[in-house]
Amino acid sequence: MAVGNHTIVTEFIILGLTQDPTLDALFFVIFLGIYTITIVGNISIITLIRSCSQFHTPMYFFLSHLAFVDIVYSTLVTPIMLIEFLGHKIILIVSVCEAQFYSLVMFGTTECFLLAAMAYDRYVAICSPLSYSTHMSPRICILFVGASYLGGCVNAWTFTSCLLSLSFCGSNQIDHFFCDFSPLLKLSCSDISLIQIIPSIFSGSIIVVTVFVIALSYVYILITILKMRSTEGRHKAFSTCTSHLTAVTLYYGTITFIYVMPKSSYSIDQNKVVSVFYTVVIPMLNPLIYSLRNKNVKEALRKATVRIYS
Repeated sequence: MAVGNHTIVTEFIILGLTQDPTLDALFFVIFLGIYTITIVGNISIITLIRSCSQFHTPMYFFLSHLAFVDIVYSTLVTPIMLIEFLGHKIILIVSVCEAQFYSLVMFGTTECFLLAAMAYDRYVAICSPLSYSTHMSPRICILFVGASYLGGCVNAWTFTSCLLSLSFCGSNQIDHFFCDFSPLLKLSCSDISLIQIIPSIFSGSIIVVTVFVIALSYVYILITILKMRSTEGRHKAFSTCTSHLTAVTLYYGTITFIYVMPKSSYSIDQNKVVSVFYTVVIPMLNPLIYSLRNKNVKEALRKATVRIYS
């Protein structure tokens, strides 16, 4: 459909991570391996938590949902990347592209809220252990998880409603490996001066609030740990927090770079590299971070493996 001198875009061509055939073959092997580890690792975490009664606690309840979010998050992007690496052109109609972006923002935001809930859980467990069962009851845990998904939906709708108000004309080639906000704005023939600011404000607010909850929780945790007389008690308290802090640092660092920093401060190639990290690599790293630094999880995985192969 033509409007003036422009053609209204009804579908997008995803250019992918690279157009180099040699790199395509190498990246296919690498990302297939990463995706396999992501799926196997996160499903193992979920299965372990659901099947072992010792993991029926708030912390592992949140971790199982984090693993589910990582599975969905990675699956929204990686299979399309693998098809691109095989040399197939990816063409998505506008509505499918917007649906992919909505889902990515929703689950990405949900992960922020889940990480904040996990920080609060550690705060209660270490700073108020006698009231832990009251403050982290099953009902409250379900409310936290439900609020996390709801918050994800609201933030995703903020982004997507901005996209729905845009008109796309002229080029329909997205210089990215999925439908992301910044590359889509560049294809719009509408005024984007306000639209590119509104989602950043919402995302920035969510990051500030959740980081504040995480930071405040760990300030109180640190104060409590420093007051402990037992070296063993300090070590145990620190060990329960380091995995979570590692996951928080990795995730928040990358999403802040993409969705909060001014778009002029980084190039398209930098955008792609950082996007690979938070959409593909972090979902693979999370189960490794939480399992390799947790003696209980490692022991349970070892026993489960022995049962399977014995």
